[in-house]
Amino acid sequence: MGEQEPEILEPRLWRRDGWTARVIKNEDDDGWAVEMSRQGDPEAALVGPWTMGRDKKNPKPLDQSAFLVLVKTASEVIRRHEQQALARRHKALTYVNEDGRRIRVSLDIAADEDDPHAVLSCIDDMTHEPIRTGRVSPAFRLTAANVDLFLIGRE
Repeated sequence: MGEQEPEILEPRLWRRDGWTARVIKNEDDDGWAVEMSRQGDPEAALVGPWTMGRDKKNPKPLDQSAFLVLVKTASEVIRRHEQQALARRHKALTYVNEDGRRIRVSLDIAADEDDPHAVLSCIDDMTHEPIRTGRVSPAFRLTAANVDLFLIGRE
């Protein structure tokens, strides 16, 4: 992230600590919505309904308490998305090969559009010593049979 944007504390726009909360007209109905964006991100992390003010026409103004709750919620949404992305790129299994040796295997797909690949690591479950590690296709299917082929160098 670059330089911090200046702080703004207005009824419909708060910018503070790298976050922006903006109250917007809800396009789906007559109400209002709030949009939370993290500085430097291309799109909003969170968009949700916003409370009407006492006049039932205008939105309730943003305040410190609401802003802090919105930051916490948007941060949690981002964290869950990052965890999901990591889970999609990491697979693991433990199996026993023909020799009776337990092997822990992990497949980590690199998040690199220019050089798509994955790294397959095989570790002896008893000694924790690496057996073999190497690059494989990101489409590598993590099965015991494919790991056996990888171990003998026929992947």
